[in-house]
Amino acid sequence: MEVRRGRMSGVAYEVFMREEILRCIRLQEQLGLDVLVHGEFEQTDMVEYFAQQLEGCLTTDFGWVQSYGTRCVKPPIIYGDVSRPRPMTVDWAVYAQSLTPKPVKGMLTGPVTLLQWSFVRDDQPRADTCRQLAVAVRDEVLDLERAGIRVIQIDEPALREGLPQRRAERKAYLAWAVACFRLAYAGVRDDTEIHSHMCYAEFAEVLDAIDRMDVDVISLEAARSRMDSVDAFRTRSEPPAYDVGPGVYDIHSPRVPSVQEMVSLLERAARVLPPDQLWVNPDCGLKTRREDEVVPALRNLVAAARQMRDGAAWGEAHRPDAHPTEAHPTDARPNG
Repeated sequence: MEVRRGRMSGVAYEVFMREEILRCIRLQEQLGLDVLVHGEFEQTDMVEYFAQQLEGCLTTDFGWVQSYGTRCVKPPIIYGDVSRPRPMTVDWAVYAQSLTPKPVKGMLTGPVTLLQWSFVRDDQPRADTCRQLAVAVRDEVLDLERAGIRVIQIDEPALREGLPQRRAERKAYLAWAVACFRLAYAGVRDDTEIHSHMCYAEFAEVLDAIDRMDVDVISLEAARSRMDSVDAFRTRSEPPAYDVGPGVYDIHSPRVPSVQEMVSLLERAARVLPPDQLWVNPDCGLKTRREDEVVPALRNLVAAARQMRDGAAWGEAHRPDAHPTEAHPTDARPNG
């Protein structure tokens, strides 16, 4: 904001950003998180930020619409062919990775969400516009990979939201939506981990589509529903081919959940999924929370993960046919 108003120079902004990223990385290390993020301090909004850097997109100064509660966003306007003229997140991700031996995730918004949360041109099929967005995201993914980032998250919270109300149209939508998501990371190395995230939804309706996304890890909002989101996997006779990160911290509330509360949620998740396929993370990004709320919540989150790893909390949750007890890395987005 200060840069846009001419109150801060570009040099001062870069110094500020580097200081905040350093502070964010050190905080995450201190808390004991295993997979870190750079904090996304540069992002006003997970769609607007990328649209501002893409050809074929416009953003507004005052085009606010309600997202939820009192939170508002400014949807971009996609008016022409979309392309990415230059890297969008690479420099900040590379700087963050240089500060720690732990993996730092590259954080991107997926093509379906960029489409769904924008005002979209109507002179061509939405699927065509989504493919253009996917190619732009893929350019960023491959640049992140070439720069040494080995964990890349492509968020798709709007994939289920875009499901047509007419059931006859759903199969076609999911076909091109999944194809666009896969296009967004096409060409990555086998050892590059691809993550995605989805918000609250009826996941049972899109579980087959999630399977076809071919991600390594999918994180789902699950804290408010008390792990109901994970119940969709009960319909399967076999565990999924990917790991699952159900949220154990409701980031929409200022309340700090206790360690035992988080452990109880993980125990419920472990009744549905093998423990060695579970990641531990907040429901979503922590942008709406103050640091004095975030720090104790993440401290409890790490303690819950360690308690589960130690095996002391599995009890009846550890199914006889499950893999050996092993909670996967904690995964959080401080201030992001």
